Amino acid sequence: MNRVARLLLVRRKSGRWHWTDIAAYTYLALGVVLMFGPVLWLVLSSFKTQAGLLEFPPSLLPMSQREVMVQGFPQPLPLFSTTLDDGSTRVLAQVRRIGIVAQMVDPENPAQQFRIPIDKRTPVREFKLAMENYTEPLERFAFARFLGNSVFVTVVATLITLLINSMAAYALSIYEFKGKNAAMLMVVGTLMIPITIILVPVYLVITELGLVNSLWAVILPGAATPTGVFLLRQYMLTLPRDLIEAARMDKASEWQIYWRIVMPLAMPALAVLAIFSIMWRWNEFLWPLAVLTKTEVHTLQIGLNAFQGELQTQWHYLLAMTVATLAPVALVFVFLQRFITTGIANTGMK
Repeated sequence: MNRVARLLLVRRKSGRWHWTDIAAYTYLALGVVLMFGPVLWLVLSSFKTQAGLLEFPPSLLPMSQREVMVQGFPQPLPLFSTTLDDGSTRVLAQVRRIGIVAQMVDPENPAQQFRIPIDKRTPVREFKLAMENYTEPLERFAFARFLGNSVFVTVVATLITLLINSMAAYALSIYEFKGKNAAMLMVVGTLMIPITIILVPVYLVITELGLVNSLWAVILPGAATPTGVFLLRQYMLTLPRDLIEAARMDKASEWQIYWRIVMPLAMPALAVLAIFSIMWRWNEFLWPLAVLTKTEVHTLQIGLNAFQGELQTQWHYLLAMTVATLAPVALVFVFLQRFITTGIANTGMK
């Protein structure tokens, strides 16, 4: 897509247009719609009410029925545009509906009442953001606690992952020993093992350690990742060996070489792994669901499951909290995406 954009820019500067230009612009526009259309729909739907989400045909913008306070009625009444028997149109407030007839009043003259068939009225709609979709879950469902748990798990797990994976990558890239390639092959081979196969054995180990219903049960099992070891190893292989040998001749310990020389030089790859770890940990659902049964230790992903009941799903809360959950990861990706491109290019990953 970038190549197509550059070609269009060259042709536009030259002043020559062709039918392929229109086709290319159409292709680019279609790609933008396919990539960002669902995200835009999700964000706009998160501001709709429960009734607005269930209406048909659906609307793109969050629209809701307009309500007005009428003298003599304690609650606001919905407004409708009605067609009277003489063909005139008036905006009336509905008091109640009885079968196919609605009892309505004039908001400016509540003493004047009307009986309007329901097919002769149209709701008066207005653009309105349902901000309570975001505020009520924080007050009623302890989402602030879930947010704190997710932040703790993501930050601590990422730091531990960077430390363990970098140490393993240092050994597999800098050291020379028998079975080095076989060890790396075994590490990469673990990528072929799905999590569902090791779920039960790991759960039994966590149970024996007494870590069930503890955030450490979510942090520790996935601390070492084969993807992270492979990524860092490929980057560390590109580091100059003369620098390592010079440090050893100066009687620097292996820990000093690792911490003061290799780690600073491998910072681009570490940034990439940090971004990946943040996304993995923040969006993890299956394993936390298995080891966390108490509400006070739930993460955001498990908290979203609270809105899905057996008979009813609170879609307005679910969509709003989904947007709130995706926002931190999206911000991390937006601000650090250049590290992903640079780091992966230098590690040789495809």
